[in-house]
Amino acid sequence: MMMNRRMFSATLVAGAASLISSRGMAAKPSPIPARNVVLVHGLFADGSCWSEVIARLQAAGLNATAVQNPLTTLPEAVASTQRVLALQDGPTVLVGHSFAGMIVTEAGVHPNVSALVYVAARGPDAGEDYSALAKTFATPPATAGIVFNGDEGRLSEAAFLRDFAGDLPEARSRVLYAVQQPFQKALLTGRTSQAAWRSKPSFYAVSTEDRTINPDLERFMAKRMGAKTIEVKASHLSLISKPDEITKLILEATGRT
Repeated sequence: MMMNRRMFSATLVAGAASLISSRGMAAKPSPIPARNVVLVHGLFADGSCWSEVIARLQAAGLNATAVQNPLTTLPEAVASTQRVLALQDGPTVLVGHSFAGMIVTEAGVHPNVSALVYVAARGPDAGEDYSALAKTFATPPATAGIVFNGDEGRLSEAAFLRDFAGDLPEARSRVLYAVQQPFQKALLTGRTSQAAWRSKPSFYAVSTEDRTINPDLERFMAKRMGAKTIEVKASHLSLISKPDEITKLILEATGRT
């Protein structure tokens, strides 16, 4: 069978992952008990998208804080998370959804961070061009729904309802669409300078029905980081449609289960 360019690139990426695995990354420590959880949202959202998970974490006796990501530049987004991490009173699990995986990867080296959780999130290596990596996999449908007004980007209503929040009741999706925050184009050009997942215990929730990030790309990133991985039959917004599963994974990262 003839192999096209995209298939060839994907094969190379998969091979690189296997090589990393076969060489053996340095063994990462098991999660230490943590009572704090810091949650970071990605594009097309704000901190309220974590409400379902926050309620469950609080019921479990944890201190949960959602960062309001400014969605301006990667350094500014990382700084906003670092300020919240500095306020925590001990070991803290850092959780990122979608684009916030970039922030978790960079800010996760903070000494307060005991473990990382990626929820259908980007998981770049240090200095990696994430866009180039993503192009080695089939382009997800939501990409075509991003619209710009000058330097501000948003997801169209049709793409938001269908490709971002496709497994939520339409009324709930429309509420989320109403609080969508625009992102600055400059945010997409940022690259991480370090990869916290290389030294911190990492966990990953793959959304199998994701139409915003290719699920196979999620699987690749999770495998590369050696993360404890679960697969959730959910849209990109598994943190809302499947909060019990996402909360359980976070609790595992806190050393509670």
